[in-house]
Amino acid sequence: MTVTTLIKGHEKDLGGGFVVRRYLPAAVKQAVGPFIFFDHFGPVDVPADANHDVRPHPHIGLATVTYLFEGAMDHRDSVGSVQRIEPGAINWMTAGRGIVHSERTPADLVGVPHRTHGLQLWAALPVAHEESAPGFCHTPADAIPEYTAAGVCVRVLVGSAFGLTSPVQTYSPTLYLDVMLQEGAELALEQLPAEAAIYPISGEISVDGQALALHAMALLDTAAALKVSVHSEARFVLIGGAALDGHRYMSWNFVSSRKERIVQASADWEAQRFDAVPGETEFIPLPARLPR
Repeated sequence: MTVTTLIKGHEKDLGGGFVVRRYLPAAVKQAVGPFIFFDHFGPVDVPADANHDVRPHPHIGLATVTYLFEGAMDHRDSVGSVQRIEPGAINWMTAGRGIVHSERTPADLVGVPHRTHGLQLWAALPVAHEESAPGFCHTPADAIPEYTAAGVCVRVLVGSAFGLTSPVQTYSPTLYLDVMLQEGAELALEQLPAEAAIYPISGEISVDGQALALHAMALLDTAAALKVSVHSEARFVLIGGAALDGHRYMSWNFVSSRKERIVQASADWEAQRFDAVPGETEFIPLPARLPR
């Protein structure tokens, strides 16, 4: 059976009415390859008076991977990065031993009705790189390689596929594809990584004849090639990679192979020992229920 497990996810309000659908981590599967966190937000019409800004907050032990289909956001972080994130670009922020960042509505969209739609994923860093130096890398949309065939467009966001390799640098074998199929198109997926999952963004797709509806993530048996087909226009992402090198503890925005490291990070944030984001005066306080 090609699809081994379906993950339906759940809705989570991040504040200000900003609702996301969260699929990873799940009870049946903590991570798919290195991807330990998967949020899908939108598509949603944002009213002029909405405030979806995410104030400065910390991370350790992971890399955030932000990808937009619609809208824009301004990223700022404690290593001095300032970047407008727009559709089609990949933004990879390595937290390592610790980083702080904010995600805010760009000035030109403040007070203006607009659309927002995108994905935010976290990739857990290998144990050997959990305490790496923090950093940020922006890869613009026109630098992402694309494979095209009859009715098919595959954007290789991270990793290698269809003879193409993304310029995004990772710490372990990682695959992240954005796939668009026209009516009646088919796509064969071969030589998938050890772990992989498909998530529909729009339309309905079939994996080896098994229909996969919207808002369901399908974990795949990658031992053999599989075929994705559609009856009408559809879009999906494929994520995966080498399995994580052991269990990860997760608490709030912190990920680590060591529980005591999360306790330390929590205390450091509460005492404001993380580096600050230049120009920011706000921050998200440490939640009340975290390990001590």
